[in-house]
Amino acid sequence: MVGVGEVCGWSCLVWEVDSRSVVNGKKKNISGDRAGGRLEDSGVTRRRRRGLLGWYRKHFRALPWRVEPGRGRAPGSRKQHPNPYHVLVSEAMLQQTQVATVIDYFKRFVDEFSTIQALADADEQGVLRAWQGLGYYRRARNLHAAARRIVEDHAGQIPDSVDALLSLPGVGRYTAGAITSIAYGQRVPVVDGNVARVLARWHGISEAVDTTPVIKKLWQLAGHHVPKSRPGDFNQAVMELGALVCRPGVPDCGACPVARDCHAHQTGQASALPVLTKKAAPKKVTHHTLAVRHGRRYLFVQRPEKGLWSKMWELPTAERLAGRPGGDQLCAWADRQLGLRIDSPRRVSGFTHQTTHRRIDFVIWTATAKSSMNTKGEWRALGRLNDLPLAKPQTRAIAAIQADEITD
Repeated sequence: MVGVGEVCGWSCLVWEVDSRSVVNGKKKNISGDRAGGRLEDSGVTRRRRRGLLGWYRKHFRALPWRVEPGRGRAPGSRKQHPNPYHVLVSEAMLQQTQVATVIDYFKRFVDEFSTIQALADADEQGVLRAWQGLGYYRRARNLHAAARRIVEDHAGQIPDSVDALLSLPGVGRYTAGAITSIAYGQRVPVVDGNVARVLARWHGISEAVDTTPVIKKLWQLAGHHVPKSRPGDFNQAVMELGALVCRPGVPDCGACPVARDCHAHQTGQASALPVLTKKAAPKKVTHHTLAVRHGRRYLFVQRPEKGLWSKMWELPTAERLAGRPGGDQLCAWADRQLGLRIDSPRRVSGFTHQTTHRRIDFVIWTATAKSSMNTKGEWRALGRLNDLPLAKPQTRAIAAIQADEITD
């Protein structure tokens, strides 16, 4: 997700722990950073670690992929530690998805694919089906591909090094850091949205945290803070603090165990940080979903290998029809794209679906096929779709068609 480096002119200058630097012409043992003119000594860093780890032990959320704080694996220890496979799956699911949403999906997923070998042996369509509803389906395909690579190249053992993990499909620096620190007890940092927000407030970072120079600095700061002992607990504690206390907007500084050492809190800037660059407005597009019926069955087709909702199944959907097409245009599209002759379509309903970069207005149509000679898809009763992975807009479209059948 993000990377490391020095930034000329940036307000935070970071040294290694116990390194030596020159302050006012004198050498002084320091560790930490200078943010907004403050020079942080090693005592502040140690105090943050103690306070945060103590708070985490009391307030951590018991999640199915976690173990109790303080029982994580340290190098060479025999203590209980999280299952690396569970960490891999949970981190894939948690990308751009809230914890509360992930919990049930995680349980069902590891019940169905209990080991990395079981996931590697699975059919991709089955993996997508198990992922259905979580969205961002590329994560599922990458996780499946990573499982196969782990089985083929690592004898079914999830790697314990950042470099080896980074070679896997879909694994970036954050996920590699999470696995190595949480599952293997290595002193490796993580930076996600929660960590970036916490660090920006701790250090009074006034530059936009989603720009490349500042992202690099955040990784350097994160690496400085991670302790040798219990690095996985510490990384999870920072993320937990960001999720529960140091929230976007107005944080709950009164509940923060390290507020005394937070630059933003001490200077009254907590609600103003972090700074983010202004995002472009989502592109507005219209998709026309055509529910083609032959008897009691409807036509479903598979999406292309690349692009939005790739390799998922759907009711045929026209994405590039100009203007406000009517029945004649949709009949021509069905003939051209599906090889089907249909009667005049009838508009049923519509809804809006938001993706990261698009605001999609779905228009739902229904029509009857004059023949079922199409060979590009499958004809299915709407009650027999359990083996077809469907994105959320398609489940909504199907619900609309089913409601229309009742009232028709």
